[in-house]
Parts: sequence; structure tokens; C-alpha cells
Amino acid sequence: MAPLDFKFRRLAAPVAAPQPAGVPADREMERVLRTTPLEAFEINDPFDTRLARWKHEPFHEVVQPMSDHVIMTYLGPMQRLERRSGRQYSSGMGRRGSITFIPAGSSSRWDIHGPMEIVQLYLSPELLDRVARECFGPTRSLIESTARPDNALATLLEMALRSSGEPGQMEALYRQQLASLIAVHVVKTHAGIAETDSKASGGLSPAVLRMSMERLSSQFEEDFSLETLANAANLSRFHFCRAFKKSTGMTPHEWLRQRRMEQAMTLLRDPIMQITDIAGLLGYATLTAFSVAFKRHTGLTPGDWRRAVA
Repeated sequence: MAPLDFKFRRLAAPVAAPQPAGVPADREMERVLRTTPLEAFEINDPFDTRLARWKHEPFHEVVQPMSDHVIMTYLGPMQRLERRSGRQYSSGMGRRGSITFIPAGSSSRWDIHGPMEIVQLYLSPELLDRVARECFGPTRSLIESTARPDNALATLLEMALRSSGEPGQMEALYRQQLASLIAVHVVKTHAGIAETDSKASGGLSPAVLRMSMERLSSQFEEDFSLETLANAANLSRFHFCRAFKKSTGMTPHEWLRQRRMEQAMTLLRDPIMQITDIAGLLGYATLTAFSVAFKRHTGLTPGDWRRAVA
């Protein structure tokens, strides 16, 4: 049977909803935690998505309304958390595999009774609103949660924190894909999304797939943006990733990584080329980063692979 070829219609942009009042989440966290993040990353998407890792001491403080949604997970030893908002009270044990969600615009008193290490992702309300619309299902108000078990989401947050060890454009694509997955998961679990059968399940048309692969193979950095690829295909980022994987069996990042390794193997067959030069041509900052990526793909270091095929 020939593969199904679904076409998607871009949704008309709705009238912008008022954004929650408040300061950027990372700025409010710096005030409350009384420290600066150990690491901070910009996801480089149109929604100003940001990621930070913190270590902080115990605190008892009111977190003021923020302009971003905050989703976090815990890396260090287990610690008790308490949150009070008006008459509402919740508590839990912050531990690996659990997550806390703070909706934009909300305010609560937090009592953290010991030191903690956490990862936080800051998501704009505009991004989650867009995800909800594209899920084609009814939504409810976002539901806050405190140290709720969610291994899938906690794992995605930890993956977003870790470097892929690949060239800058590929690293950016890697984090953009993870941020999109996290946004979809948050909407499903905290906004009461009811999924419908109208969700896309087909792949990209041959012409769109060919164009996407050409863009991924391009040397121009702007073409690596997930938003750029999705817009060129006239799809949302979420539908584009799903359709691309349906067509190729790989995410855009996985396809690009395989493409780079194929190029590496072609160059390694030339005995005159130095391995350090090949690493530089493929965009790796160091020979070590290239060797780690190549061994992950082939099971051999570049030098061992060259000797094996000589």
C-alpha cells in the first residue's frame, strides 16, 4: 500500500490573548533562590524558551507572578516541598522522576526545607496556547502541580540539559525538538487536552520531504531552525516533527546526525585528510567531540574505523 500523504492547513492566527502579568521567570527565580544559575541556555525558538540549572539553599518565600510557565524537575537528594496559595495547600517530595509545574501569572508561598538541585524550563503562554490549538481538542485552565511523579517529562528535562556534543546548529535543533516534546506533554497533562482522531498520522509529501532534507543538508545555519523547517513545510513544529519521523523513521536531529556521520565516513576514506581537519569541516569544535559522536554512531573511533576499511 502506498504511504498516506496528509496535507495540513496552517491555522489562522487568533487575536492575541492578554499575556499574564509578571516578571520573566528566570529573573524571579534569581530573586527567590538568592543565587544565579549554574547553567543557562536559550532554546533559540520564536517563543523565547529558556532552560536553567540551579543549586539553592532552603528558603521560605512568596514567588510573585511570572510571565512564563515554569516546569521543573529535581536532580539532587530527595527534599520536602510545600506550596500555599490562598486556602490551597499542597506538598510533596521533590526527587528524580518528579516534576513541578507553576503556571504563568500564579503566585504562591513556597517552603523548601533543605538544599536542592533543579532544572527549570521557562515556556511562554503563547507557545502552550499554540500547542493546545494544534491538538484540536478542548482544553481547560492549566493545572499546577507539586512534585508530581512523571518520569517521561523529568527525563526530557534532563535530556534538554545535557549537551548532545554536536556542532552548534545540531545542538540547537536537538534542544528545539526536546522543548517541543515537553510543551506537548505539558499541555496533555496539565491542560486537560482530549486528543481526537483528527491528529496527523501521515508522513510528508515527497516534495516537502526532499525540500526538508535539502535544508538540513545546507551549510546555512538559519536553515537548521525547527521553526524554519516547519514553516517551509507549511506545518506546525509539532506536526512537522511527527510527519518527518513518519517518512524517515528518524527525527530531524537524528537524520542530520546520520547525514554528518555518512559525510565523515566518506572523508575518512581519503588517507590524505587529517582527522582533525575532518572534525573541523563537519562543524565539531574539538576532535574529542567528533570522536565521541563518531564512536556512538559506529562503535569505533575515527582512527580505528579508517584502519578497518583501509
